[in-house]
Amino acid sequence: MSNKKLNDIKYSVLDLAPVTERGSPSKSFNNSVDLAQNAEQLGFTRYWLAEHHNMPFIASSATAVAISHVAHHTSSIRVGAGGIMLPNHAPLIIAEQFGTLETLFPGRIDLGLGRAPGTDQTTAYALRRNLDGNAENFPAMVDELRGYFNPELATGLSSVRAIPGEGLTIPVWLLGSSGFSAQLAGQLGLPFSFASHFSPNNTMGAIDLYRRNFTPSETLDKPHVMVGINVIAADTDEEAERLATSLYQQFLNLVRNTNKLLQPPVNNMDDVWMEHEKHALQQQLGASIIGGPEKVQRELQHFLDETQADEMMIISQIYNHEARVHSYKIVADIMNT
Repeated sequence: MSNKKLNDIKYSVLDLAPVTERGSPSKSFNNSVDLAQNAEQLGFTRYWLAEHHNMPFIASSATAVAISHVAHHTSSIRVGAGGIMLPNHAPLIIAEQFGTLETLFPGRIDLGLGRAPGTDQTTAYALRRNLDGNAENFPAMVDELRGYFNPELATGLSSVRAIPGEGLTIPVWLLGSSGFSAQLAGQLGLPFSFASHFSPNNTMGAIDLYRRNFTPSETLDKPHVMVGINVIAADTDEEAERLATSLYQQFLNLVRNTNKLLQPPVNNMDDVWMEHEKHALQQQLGASIIGGPEKVQRELQHFLDETQADEMMIISQIYNHEARVHSYKIVADIMNT
């Protein structure tokens, strides 16, 4: 095992564009721009936004539009999707959207692809008008999409071209929370990003599956792994634990199907959750790193020792925007030490 240190790897931001209690989507997008500008100054490599639908607490449903907004207000940080849920869309549409983004912001656009709907089945039907674009078709959809960027990879519909898009070099990542996309990413020789922030128990198995199945490609000559991780950093362990209660409440509301906006922190989660809910959330959020600078540094290094990741993507669901920016500043200080 190599002895990677935190300052050996790239670190990035996944922004779920949270809509807070007493906030609004407009405020959320303003916060995203401010966070992206701070992340750029702090040395973060990528700033990704994620596609979710029918979730009042997430504003980034029109993901390509949100990416354009952030890229317009920054100058060097890579901006992308973490991810686009490809079964919701015709691959040609995504090729044109991201071809347009890459044309507007050359050398700065990433395209991460997921196979989940990013929503419930009723909303998925509303998006697609049918449910034919299911997860089983994902490999073929990925092939079709990549063929629009590089006609040499095209497997069908050869008379259809993505303009803009064709001939552009847009990094395509596969995202996953289980083994399916891990194996596919390895077989295609694409970079792989694993969602440890909500599927921690599958992390090592999926990464191992990706590396074992990796076949060199025109994109990569060796495996490249990014891991997503919840990090709530503050000046003290106690303050970080208090801030983390907003994240706990968000997942609790998902479990309860209550769809509330991101809630302010509380002093005692035992007043909010039932004992069985607490145990369920501890399973799902078990890899989260919550604490002051020393604890965060120690646990990030331990996570790197375990995964031997090439990059980390930091997710900080914090209610107060200034506290959220401060959390990322603490992470940047740790990564640059």
